[in-house]
Amino acid sequence: MSVERILLTGSSGLIGTSLVRSLSQKRISTITLHRSPSGAAQEFWDPYAPTPVTRPEAFEGITAAVHLSGANLAARRWTSAYKREIAESRVRPTHAIAHLLAGLRSKPEVLVNASAIGIYGNRGDEELSEASLPGSGFIPDLCLAWEAAARPAEDAGIRVVHLRFGVALSAQGGALKQMLPVFRLGLGGRLGSGRQWISWIALHDVTRVIEFVLQTRTLSGPVNVAAPNPVTNLEFTRSLAGALHRPAVLAVPGFALRLGLGEVVDSTILQSERGVPARLLAAGFDFEYPELDAALRAILPP
Repeated sequence: MSVERILLTGSSGLIGTSLVRSLSQKRISTITLHRSPSGAAQEFWDPYAPTPVTRPEAFEGITAAVHLSGANLAARRWTSAYKREIAESRVRPTHAIAHLLAGLRSKPEVLVNASAIGIYGNRGDEELSEASLPGSGFIPDLCLAWEAAARPAEDAGIRVVHLRFGVALSAQGGALKQMLPVFRLGLGGRLGSGRQWISWIALHDVTRVIEFVLQTRTLSGPVNVAAPNPVTNLEFTRSLAGALHRPAVLAVPGFALRLGLGEVVDSTILQSERGVPARLLAAGFDFEYPELDAALRAILPP
């Protein structure tokens, strides 16, 4: 596939910003969908409206679409209302973009759709490939609905790839940015037992994965977007503290995390997900940062 013109949602997020920058450097044209007017080479859409876009003809001739939008899981405590918002911000826009693409006269070859490694649920030490069964609970159920929402595109003959993201590591945003102030003060430590597995990946490799998937016609369906060497929370804590040359002797018990943050803790911070990128490795993708220590050295300023 020759990627020439890409439709992109979620371009202002951590992953979207990195992807737009990389595509621009390669002189690949992008059309970014926004909820409000926000600059050049963009279109306005309302994914919750009966007619999400006013000019569907503007998308004729796109060769691919990358859909990354969705409300932040950890932006605030999980109330029933916020859980509905989290779900709707993923499922309804995904269905809207899939339906839009399916209705084009000249359809794109591929829709790359965001999902999450959380689809497998809390699985202890079990190694989780794309062949593993989904788990149970709010996040697994949400991910299943999220992926199913792309069905209109698949039914229209478009190759659909579900990127099951692990924790994207960057000093500019996401979980790592939130951890850095505490760890730089020497106050970092394991969370809960520290035995829970973290499926992590350097943001640089995330961008490379998306570009690889766009070009690799043999990849469709679920793809775990995580480095091939997941670590436990305790190992992550030690690696991060070591990269910053700080101690990490403290610990925050699970009950304290639940008291402070609520239900979200058990579905994110304390959940054990030992995801491996079996399909990426089988397709020949070469991670620049397969090991956490090297990734953190590259990510963090000296």
